[in-house]
Amino acid sequence: MTSPGRTEHLVLPGVLTAEQAAETVAGIRAVQREDGAIPWFRGHHLDPWDHTEAAMALDAAGEHEAAARAYEWLLRHQNEDGSWYAAYHDGDADRPTDRGRETNFCAYIAVGVWHHYLATGDEVFLDRMWPAVCAAIEFVLRLQQSGGQIGWKREADGTPVNDALLTGSSSVHHALRCALAIAEEREEPQPDWELAAGALAHAIQRHPERFLDKSHYSMDWYYPVLGGALTGAEATSRIEKSWDEFVVPGLGVRCVLPNPWVTGGESCELALALWVMGESDKALEILQSIQHLRADGGMYWTGYVFEGNRALWPEELTTWTAGSLLLAVAALGGDEPTTAVFGGARLPKGLAPDCC
Repeated sequence: MTSPGRTEHLVLPGVLTAEQAAETVAGIRAVQREDGAIPWFRGHHLDPWDHTEAAMALDAAGEHEAAARAYEWLLRHQNEDGSWYAAYHDGDADRPTDRGRETNFCAYIAVGVWHHYLATGDEVFLDRMWPAVCAAIEFVLRLQQSGGQIGWKREADGTPVNDALLTGSSSVHHALRCALAIAEEREEPQPDWELAAGALAHAIQRHPERFLDKSHYSMDWYYPVLGGALTGAEATSRIEKSWDEFVVPGLGVRCVLPNPWVTGGESCELALALWVMGESDKALEILQSIQHLRADGGMYWTGYVFEGNRALWPEELTTWTAGSLLLAVAALGGDEPTTAVFGGARLPKGLAPDCC
């Protein structure tokens, strides 16, 4: 089911046993189509970001052939402008259901490709994927604004939406660093990407007014840390400031304030951000707190409403929720490719400009 010697880092007390880890990996594999596509669940849609997140989880579990097929799907179905559509019905490339093209969705291929290369050392794969990474990054940077922030998307008719989302831009910042790492590995410097990443980091660090106010979403709280733009004391201060607002002890992380709804994906991403900060004990507590979302068969419910008519909601078991959990566990377990991608090892540093 998984490669020999690739499961020990997926065992975490109170979170996953070896058998549970294997069951979760098999659950993602069962959703993946023969052509490599990984929708949220069969019959629902695929989006490029969550597709990549699930592929990374497969690599973290040693399922490298399955992960490679997921990246081949992206390679085959990239649009001429370097983008992918925001949603495809059941992962069917011929049935896009949202023809908008979101920048953070498109940039994330760089994170997945770098992770796969670190997991496999497959230089042929890196060479094959490089043109797709380049095209995706160029598509994204054409929507970078003068203040460094990244416009959210292009509409189906090509109209740019220049408003920027902090979560999306933080994810793009992470992707740019991974793209630069790939470029360095290939000895193909990309100075324009370096400048773009520096300007983006500066906007995230110093200019919240350049982004739409989505501060009631937990992703806007932790993503500047997870995406690598905020580090050290600034990261600690940001997380501490809103901890009591978003973290529900014993249940997980609220998706959006003030709704009494905790979600597995946000909880796992916060755990990963905490690990990045060196707060592994807190990260473990968060992961342990969401085990009430684990379903028979090893997958995870998207979320839980914990007041009023308490219920698991929505009634869906998503590959990206399971994938985010496996990646967080892999990081805490010391999986080298995962720790390198999210912890910053082998990623460029010092990209922020000195200007204001």
